[in-house]
Amino acid sequence: GLATVTSPPGGLDTVMPRPSLPEEPAVPTNDAQLTALLEAVVTGTGLVLEDVVVSTVGRRRLVRVVVDLPDHEIGAVDLDRVAAVSREVGDVLDTSDALGQAAYALEVTTPGVDRPLTERRHWLRARTRLVRVEGDGAEPVTGRLVEVTEAGPVLLVGEVRTALAWDQVRRGVVEVEFRKVAADEPEDSTDDLDGEKA
Repeated sequence: GLATVTSPPGGLDTVMPRPSLPEEPAVPTNDAQLTALLEAVVTGTGLVLEDVVVSTVGRRRLVRVVVDLPDHEIGAVDLDRVAAVSREVGDVLDTSDALGQAAYALEVTTPGVDRPLTERRHWLRARTRLVRVEGDGAEPVTGRLVEVTEAGPVLLVGEVRTALAWDQVRRGVVEVEFRKVAADEPEDSTDDLDGEKA
């Protein structure tokens, strides 16, 4: 199929329309079976399957697959890896009966910087990033995430290491950082919205 690759603010996307026989009725999707099938494929590419959502748009199904880096990797999934996993997932969906013969479009995306840190592995991936942590009844704390322990996240707030317990953390989010370009730095080396080198 034809692949269109875009990079919206929420994350990286690859959309691949997949042709099929439009006159055949859609076969109900077994979500657990589809998730297990796609999880094996995504894990085989070295990524983590975050979510699978199947929705109907007109006579087609839209299969939205959200992938992320594993715990030990820091940063964001690059566009080449998104495209590679998109091809792998598309090939598996084409050769399996998970979606029946109904036409579908495949969208492979990443969670994006605005995704809340809800699982320990999200915190692990966010190491080195500026994060805002909201607790129960306390003022939010913003600092550089330097470590994630069994007991909770450790932030560098100014020059002070601040250890938080998991039961103190109600919500955590990565803060978007912008960096000024130095006068002697070439313009094309500016940072993207995530604060990482473009």
